[in-house]
Amino acid sequence: MKTSCKEVQLNGAPVIEMKAGGYLAIIAPTVGSNIARLRDCTNKIEILRYHKEAPIKKLTASPEVYGLPTLYIPNRLNHGRLRVSDATYQLPVNEGRFQNYIHGFLHKRNHTVIETKTDGDRAVAKTQYIYDEKDLFFEYFPVKFQADYEFILDEEGMHYSFTLTNLSDKQMPYGVCNHAAFKAPFVKKGKGKDIRIQIPAVKRCMINERRLPTGEMRELSTYDKKYVDGTQLVNRVPIDNDMYLIQDGELDGKPFYGAIMTDKITGKRVCYEVDKTFKFFIVWNDRGTKDYYCPEPMTWMIDAPNLDLPTEETGYMELAPNESKTVTEHIFTA
Repeated sequence: MKTSCKEVQLNGAPVIEMKAGGYLAIIAPTVGSNIARLRDCTNKIEILRYHKEAPIKKLTASPEVYGLPTLYIPNRLNHGRLRVSDATYQLPVNEGRFQNYIHGFLHKRNHTVIETKTDGDRAVAKTQYIYDEKDLFFEYFPVKFQADYEFILDEEGMHYSFTLTNLSDKQMPYGVCNHAAFKAPFVKKGKGKDIRIQIPAVKRCMINERRLPTGEMRELSTYDKKYVDGTQLVNRVPIDNDMYLIQDGELDGKPFYGAIMTDKITGKRVCYEVDKTFKFFIVWNDRGTKDYYCPEPMTWMIDAPNLDLPTEETGYMELAPNESKTVTEHIFTA
């Protein structure tokens, strides 16, 4: 496969097609710079959920459950309240069942392509979004910021970085989550029931009937320890917001911080490594009846801005005016 990185049309929409190191990636800037497709072509592993017949139509209609979207402002906020050190914002309730605000808006916006290039055996793409008065959501959250995305594809898979910069004169709540939708099964002729997930959980964060934290951090049960030892079935059984504080894990005897998904029949693995700003993982699989599951890394726990808990427990952070912060992720097969 020749290394390439270029803007092309997919179902009538502009996307970035990246090829390098035996991997293929498609970035959809018009749908929040979603990593719409990531495939290990050498080993025939379809890493992320991707609709081959109508990829952009499906992604646009349901951007949280295809590919890898980056969420800001992430997770649920109780009754839409967003409490910051210098203000309290009221966001619209868009989760009627539980009366919360959920998922944010950044993953639905049309982003600008800044750069597409090759650098030796690497494909490199950069996109950007400026959030200001021109965004319809600004009436609810009047805090200007800039979001920068960088995608590097090479023989080691996808290296992704996401940077937020506060362009306002106010404090900006800093929380990032990736609602990553992984394909089940991910190997050719495989079965979803053969996938097992491993996450280095250390405590379970308990939630109530509205899917909000109770504030209790519980020791791991026998069920929870299945995540730690890599025996947790992730498809064909329902998983509804299992939220964990995580720690360092291992991959083949080396330090690894993130989630590992294994097809137990072939032994092939999808590895989702994140930096340590992501203190939590939450797992959800839409009742387990679909062709995907979502292990989601989060820098803060659900509803962190509103919780009366220490920030070192919730992961809540803020950016001061002109301050930036970058998180990184790495997705590959093994």
